[in-house]
Amino acid sequence: MIAVILAAGMAKRLRPLTDNKPKCLLKVGERTLLQRSVDSLVAAGISEFVVVTGYLSAMITGFLEEHYPQLTFHFIDNPDYATTNNIYSLWLARTVVEGRQFILLDSDLIYDGRIISKVMDEEASVLTVSRHPLGEEEMKVVVDSECRITEISKTCDPAAAMGESVGIEKINADYSTALYRELRTMMTDEGLTDVFYELAFQRLIAQGFSFKVMDVTDFFTIELDTPEDFDNARHLIPKELY
Repeated sequence: MIAVILAAGMAKRLRPLTDNKPKCLLKVGERTLLQRSVDSLVAAGISEFVVVTGYLSAMITGFLEEHYPQLTFHFIDNPDYATTNNIYSLWLARTVVEGRQFILLDSDLIYDGRIISKVMDEEASVLTVSRHPLGEEEMKVVVDSECRITEISKTCDPAAAMGESVGIEKINADYSTALYRELRTMMTDEGLTDVFYELAFQRLIAQGFSFKVMDVTDFFTIELDTPEDFDNARHLIPKELY
């Protein structure tokens, strides 16, 4: 299994914290966000990574090479990080993972590492969801009676949504093939480089490709987008994860 970590963004909402450091290298507790993810993935048996960088990319590659010399990293630079969204970074990862099974993660998460093992134990392609009160900002997930995703977007009706997408997915080889076929259309034919990658997930539903939802509400997860999120994380993070 290989893991794809998307870490190209500028995190403008976190300025001045990110003026001279990428968001994934900010610390909560004793470790950076990036360390937390890599440590959890390694604990689950993963030793090969694709890391898509952009903003202050040399800091990220240098950090990983210094702290994890035993691991295999494929560093991919997104030179258009300032004008594209995470869908374009995922598209750039195709050179390594198209048609392969992989774990996909956003780089701005803190989460209980046991989630990774649970995701890897599933045979199906899996998308993790946390249930809590929802607003306009969250990436919301609507499911059917069999817990298959029928809609995923920020514009979903919060009342109809099961919860928020955490930002951790396991993508099987067949889904990977379909995903990159769809991304190729979106990137090369439609120029949809400045949207969230979940739009590709949504478009694949009509083609018969969807995720099994994994409810991880009972596990600690938090996405860090603002200084307030960091303050909340420092107060909410369980002692064993600190």
